[in-house]
Amino acid sequence: MSACIPTRATDPTRTKRIHQPHSPPPTRPRRFRIAGADVSASIAVFLIALPLSLGIALATGAPLQAGLVAAAVGGIVVGWLGGCPLQVSGPAAGLTVVTADLIHRYGWRTTCAITVLAGLAQLGLGCLRVARSALAVSPAIVHGMLAGIGVTIAVAQLHIVLGGTPQSSVPDNLRALPAQLAGLQPASVSVSALTLTLLLLWPRLPGRAGRLLRKVPAALIAVAGSTAVAALAGLRLPKVDLPTWTSHALAALPEGPVLGLVAAVLTTTLVCSVQSLLGAVAVDKLVAARPALPAQVGRADLDRELLGQGAANIVSGTLGGLPVAGVAVRSSANVNAGAVSRNSTMLHGVLVVVAALLMVPVLELIPLASLAALVMAVGIQMVSLNHIRTVTRHREVLVYVVTTLGVVSLGVLEGVGLGVAMAVGVALHRLTRTRITHEEREGVHHVHVRGQLTFLAVPRLSRALHLVPQGAETVVELDGSFMDHAAYETLQDWQNTHTARGGTVEITGRRPGTRIAEPADPAGCRCRPWTPWRNHQCERPQAALLHGSPEGGTGEPSGHELARGISAFQRNTAPLVRSELARLAREGQRPSQLFLTCADSRLVTSMITSSGPGDLFVVRNVGNLVPLPGEESGDDSVAAAIEYAVDVLKVRSITVCGHSGCGAMQALLNSEPGGAQTPLKRWLRHGTPSLQRMADDSRPWAGLAGREPADAVERLCLTNVVQQLEHLRAHESVARALREGELELHGMYFHVGEAQAYLLTDTGGDRVFDHVRADQPA
Repeated sequence: MSACIPTRATDPTRTKRIHQPHSPPPTRPRRFRIAGADVSASIAVFLIALPLSLGIALATGAPLQAGLVAAAVGGIVVGWLGGCPLQVSGPAAGLTVVTADLIHRYGWRTTCAITVLAGLAQLGLGCLRVARSALAVSPAIVHGMLAGIGVTIAVAQLHIVLGGTPQSSVPDNLRALPAQLAGLQPASVSVSALTLTLLLLWPRLPGRAGRLLRKVPAALIAVAGSTAVAALAGLRLPKVDLPTWTSHALAALPEGPVLGLVAAVLTTTLVCSVQSLLGAVAVDKLVAARPALPAQVGRADLDRELLGQGAANIVSGTLGGLPVAGVAVRSSANVNAGAVSRNSTMLHGVLVVVAALLMVPVLELIPLASLAALVMAVGIQMVSLNHIRTVTRHREVLVYVVTTLGVVSLGVLEGVGLGVAMAVGVALHRLTRTRITHEEREGVHHVHVRGQLTFLAVPRLSRALHLVPQGAETVVELDGSFMDHAAYETLQDWQNTHTARGGTVEITGRRPGTRIAEPADPAGCRCRPWTPWRNHQCERPQAALLHGSPEGGTGEPSGHELARGISAFQRNTAPLVRSELARLAREGQRPSQLFLTCADSRLVTSMITSSGPGDLFVVRNVGNLVPLPGEESGDDSVAAAIEYAVDVLKVRSITVCGHSGCGAMQALLNSEPGGAQTPLKRWLRHGTPSLQRMADDSRPWAGLAGREPADAVERLCLTNVVQQLEHLRAHESVARALREGELELHGMYFHVGEAQAYLLTDTGGDRVFDHVRADQPA
C-alpha cells in the first residue's frame, strides 16, 4: 500500500532534520522485497497449477512438457507485464478443445506457430485499446461456450478414465463409449474413482483439523493420493512420460491451407482474449471483497492485460508450450491465499520451472488416469448451474443452449458464431415484441405495456389508449426499459388531452428510482431523493419563499416538514420498494454488516454506502463510541446491539465510521475535569481512551492518505475510529467470531465537506485511512 504517513512535524518536542535550501531530500536505495503473503500464495497456486498443467496437456494430446512451459511462461511473463496483478495465467481448460483440434489437424509444431501468431494478434488488439469491447459479448454466449468446452473435455477424458483412448470429436466419443464400457480397465477406473473421491471429499473435511488440512489444494491431494495408492498396490498403468528437454519440440513455420490457419489463429485469439479479460474482471471483484487490498493492487488495466497475454503466447508458442490464458481456479486461489502483488504470480512461475527441471522422476510416477479424472472434473465444473440459473432468469437460456450445442457438435468458432446469431435474433425479437393490454378494475382503467415501447408498437398503443372513456381514472403501467421518441410523444399527447377533458392519468414504470415519462408539470417536484427538506424549493409555499427563515428553512413547523417528507415517500418511493420490503417482511432481516456510526444528521448511511433495505444493521450514537465491557454503567444498548448482530444475525463484518467536524470529538477536546456530570459528559467518558491514545507519543497516529489531519479535532476523529475498533475486540461475541474467522472489523472515515470516504488499512503497523475511489470495481 503506497500511502503518505503524516509526520508529527508540528510537535515541538520531536527532532527535525533540516535540509539546505534547494537540496534534494535524501532517498534510501530501493530494495526488491517479496511479501510473506506473496510467498505463501505462490506456493498454494503452484501446488494447484502443477497437476492441472499436466492434465490439460494430456487432454489436448500435446507433449506433457508443453503444459509446464505454458504454466511457467504464463506466471512469469503475464505476471510481469499483465494489467491484472493477481490474475494467474497458464494452460486453461477453456482452450483444451481448440488446442486438441489444432494438433489433430496440423500437428504439434504448427500449433505452436499458431499460438505465436495468436499472441501477435493479441498485441495488436492491445495496442488498439479494444479490450473493453470484448466485454460486450453476451454472458450467455461466454457461459455457453465454456459449458460446451466442458462437455467436450469431460466426454473425451471419460475414455482415458475407463482405460481407453479418446476420439477426435464428441459425436465420435459418444458412439465409441459403449464399446469402451464393455472393455474397461479396472485399474484405471479404480485410480480415477479414488482421484474423484478425494477431489469431492477433501474440501468438506469437518472441524478445526479440517480447516487446517483444507489449506492444501484438493487437486494436489487427489493426484498425490491416487499416485501413492497405485505405486503401493503395484498397478500397471500408463503414466506420465516426460522426455528430456533436449528432445522437446519447438515451434516451426506453419503448414496448411491459408484460410484454415487464419481461422485457427482467430479462434485461438478469441478464446484466449475473452477468457483472460473476463477472468481479470472477476479478479477485480474478488479483490474488492478484501477491504485493505483494492487501493494497494489497483483496478485491472484490460488493455495492458491483453498485451501481457499476447507476449506470453508468443514466448510460450516459441518455446513449444500450450496457449496461455487467465485461469479462474488459480486466480481465485491466489487472491484467497492472501496475495498482495504480482510477485506471487511470478514466483509461482519460477516454482514451475524448478519443478520441471528437478522433479521429473516424481512426476513420472503419476498415472494418466488420475490426471484424466482431474481434468474431467474441471470440465464438469465448467457447466455451471449458477450460470444456467442466471441466463434463465434473464431469459437468455436459448442463446446459452444454442452456443453449447454448437460448440459440442461443430467446434468453438462455429458454436460462438451460432450463439451470436441467436443473441441478435433474441434482441430483435424483444425489441419488436410488445404486449399491450387494457382492462377495467373497480372503475379504474389499466393500460399495461410489457416490453420495449418503440414506434413499431405505437399503433397498438393508440388503440389501447382510445379504449379509455373520457374523464376516466387511468393508470398506465410501463414494464420495460426503453421508450423511443415516437412512443413518448404519443403517450404524452394522449395524457395531455385526457387530463384536459377531466380525466386523471398516473404513469408508472420499473425504471430504477424514477417514473417513466411523467408529465412535465412545472408544479411537480424535481428534487433528488437526498435533497434536504429545507432545499425542497418546489414544495415550499410562496409565502415561505418570500419570507423564509434566514437559514433557508421553510418557515413552517418541523412537523409539517416531516409529514410532507413522509407523503413524498408514499407517493414516489413506496411503490418502488414495496415488493422488496414485502420480501424482507416474509423472510426476516439478514444483514451482512453491522455499521456503527455517529448520530450526526449529515451522515446518511444508506447514501454513502449505496445500501438498501436489509443490507446494514445500523447503530448510531454521539461520537460513534463503543463502551468497553463492564463500563456501560447501566447503558447496555451498544453492547446489546453488538451481541445481537454477531450472535443472532451472524453479520460477517463490523464497520466503525467516524466523520469530519464531529461535535462529540470537539466536546471531548474542550472538556475540563470537574463540573456537573451531565448525561452528555457521562457518555463522552467512553471516548477518553481515544484522547489518551492521541496524546501517547509511543503509539503511532492514524494518518489520512496524502496529507496530515487538518487540526486536532480531525486527528482525534481518526484516532477514535482506531480506538473503538480495539474496544470492539474486547467484547466476548466479537472476539469469539474473530478467532473462528467468521468476522472482519473495518474502520471508515467520512469527510463531510469533500463527500469523500476513507477506509482504514494497516501497513506494517502504521494505520492509514486511504481514499475509496469512484472507479473502484463493484
